[in-house]
Amino acid sequence: MIQPPNLKPGDTIGIVCPAGAIDINIVQNCMETLQQWGYKVLLGATVEAKHYSFAGTDSERAADLQKMLNDPSINAILCGRGGYGVSRIINEMDFTLFNKHPKWVVGFSDITVLHAAIQKQNCMSIHGPMAAAFGKGVEGEIFTDSLKALLEGRTMELAAKPNALNKAGKVVGHLVGGNLCLVAHLVGSKYAFDTKGKILFLEDVGEHHYNLDRLMIQIKNAGLLDDLAGLVIGGFTDMKDKPTDFGATAFEIIASHTATYTYPICFNFPISHDLNNFAVKEGGRYELEINKDLVCLKEV
Repeated sequence: MIQPPNLKPGDTIGIVCPAGAIDINIVQNCMETLQQWGYKVLLGATVEAKHYSFAGTDSERAADLQKMLNDPSINAILCGRGGYGVSRIINEMDFTLFNKHPKWVVGFSDITVLHAAIQKQNCMSIHGPMAAAFGKGVEGEIFTDSLKALLEGRTMELAAKPNALNKAGKVVGHLVGGNLCLVAHLVGSKYAFDTKGKILFLEDVGEHHYNLDRLMIQIKNAGLLDDLAGLVIGGFTDMKDKPTDFGATAFEIIASHTATYTYPICFNFPISHDLNNFAVKEGGRYELEINKDLVCLKEV
């Protein structure tokens, strides 16, 4: 996988909203932090745009993202937020100039679709905090600082507490994945994730327990779980109903669908829609170690 160049002081980070609309005040906190880190910030036209729930029309969002991808003076692209909308424009993206001058693209949630498309260019990207993660005080700094570390080329070693549902083991593989709903959504498309031999990570927000079950069935039937090196289950937050409505918690549902696999699996890793959301490299090579005392995910 091609790794975009590391950022250095004075480089420019573009902020763009290829999906949902965002409050400019949220972006302001993000801008201030990026500038404190020593970067210039360029706001895309979609940052203050709104078309229903979207950050502009499909054509406006596509044009803004394309401009950021094409511009060699922009050294990284931070997506302002997720929401919904990248699937509506991804077929319009032309990566010709991006491939000549690769740059880090950062985001999560609906941005999973963009990460998938970038992987088809054989290029890494960053699944990590977006604008709303900034300005959260000391508790949030460890997660935004993890983004800064990756942008600057520092190797990260991330840890999580053990979970009773974990399966122990130690493996090395390229890390891919993101939002479960979007990973399932891409099945059967040209952007579908290639998970064979990879460490797959999944997280989601705001699902009903029955739909989580259905999503797991879909990716399992599509073969995405068959030949993994390992599986990292992040947060499944703000579920829309109670576990008692379905008969199992989110993690128990996932564990039931992965029970027959022998590769290492960890649950409740700090990658999520909550504040607990470490930045990781999509396509980066990682070592996953799971034992009774600790879970460790580190770039190798």
